[in-house]
Amino acid sequence: MLKLYGIKNCDTVRRARKWLDQNDYDYSFHDFRKDGLDADLVERLSAEIGWEKMLNRRSTSWRQLADADREKLDESRAVQLMLKHPTLIKRPVIEHGSRFTVGFSPDFFQGPS
Repeated sequence: MLKLYGIKNCDTVRRARKWLDQNDYDYSFHDFRKDGLDADLVERLSAEIGWEKMLNRRSTSWRQLADADREKLDESRAVQLMLKHPTLIKRPVIEHGSRFTVGFSPDFFQGPS
């Protein structure tokens, strides 16, 4: 089953959910704010996707961080920041079969699952 991770009021997440509904995809939605976020999930996503690709450096949350938090990032520090501030994760994160992607494009669903 397809799993969509994000925040329900995110425009890209809403667009993805609408597309999935219109195309009759069976999926579950995991809201980072409502359903929480655990270290195992973030570490798994970081390993599969790459923390640099997951970290949203254009977000308001990123701009509001102290300079010290934004400097000299490595995977461990980035994971800790994403756990503390889930809105730092680019959205949506989609798990489809054994594949993951960040962001939404219908093209993702054309490949093998």
